[in-house]
Amino acid sequence: MQGCDPLLMVGSGFPYTEFLPPVGQARGVQIDLDPGMLGLRYPMEANFVGDAAATLRALLRLLTPKTDRSWRRRIEASTAKSWEQVKSIAMTQASPINHQRAAHELSERPPENAVVTADSGTTTVWYARNLRFRRGNMGSVSGTLAIMGCAVPYPIAAKFAHPDRPTIALVGDGAMQMNSLTELITVSKYWRELRDPSLVMMVLINRDLAYVTSEERIQGGDPKWEGSQDLLDVPFAEFAKLIDLNGRRVDDPDEVGPALDEALAADRPFALDMITDRDVPPLPLHVTLKQARSYMGAMAGGEPETRGVLAQTARQLAESLWRGKRS
Repeated sequence: MQGCDPLLMVGSGFPYTEFLPPVGQARGVQIDLDPGMLGLRYPMEANFVGDAAATLRALLRLLTPKTDRSWRRRIEASTAKSWEQVKSIAMTQASPINHQRAAHELSERPPENAVVTADSGTTTVWYARNLRFRRGNMGSVSGTLAIMGCAVPYPIAAKFAHPDRPTIALVGDGAMQMNSLTELITVSKYWRELRDPSLVMMVLINRDLAYVTSEERIQGGDPKWEGSQDLLDVPFAEFAKLIDLNGRRVDDPDEVGPALDEALAADRPFALDMITDRDVPPLPLHVTLKQARSYMGAMAGGEPETRGVLAQTARQLAESLWRGKRS
């Protein structure tokens, strides 16, 4: 988006304006059912109130195909390079498992008709960055990226709406502890009625409310406050087995893929505990100088996990730079 000349925003309240093109660079067109959203994030030249599909069909007739494909080829090459970079960063060493490795392995496996959901928090980052949806997949996250505890209720609803579709939830342990642990009881109550019992809940356990921790470091320049951020290590997989579901705990990166295969092939819903490294930060692909200063200020301000976080940050940045040079 930062390099675009037309900007088409469809049914989105995209709040991250720092990633939009500079004002004046792009000519903007926006479609939304809510007039109050039009022009809210970017000065649009054409605003349309209406259904997204119907409006797009009407606008499609006004487009003229271009014969020069150079821009498209450049974008395709850039996209391929980006996916290689994301995969490479996902494979960087962590203790014990890199969250991005878990999301990458999941991305390699969802059936064509799977419904894949994510909770709010760092899981939203890995969901957006590492998962490649196949044609026929469906997905859902919190509409405002702020409602914790939605990733397990969503696939339960999806199971009733689409009984033949396998469903997968990507959940952080903070969200799982908030309300999705009890939602396992709901799953246990109804799963025998399902035509297809495939429902996988992959929980990334790092014993930290990690997204807020990162926001404190990057946006506020404040060190982590352990009293509000640290979590208990809850054995969700063992609890699932107590209520007639299935489960497995994984703390070896090489077992992530096989464990997902087992969960997707199970004859009942499956809770998959992935023990991940709390020191792996959800770094944006584009870091501003202000963010870097705040981050380093937090590290220098008595941060309890300075050494581990800086080591993981250095690994990710080094891999990103090395991948960029090789490409």
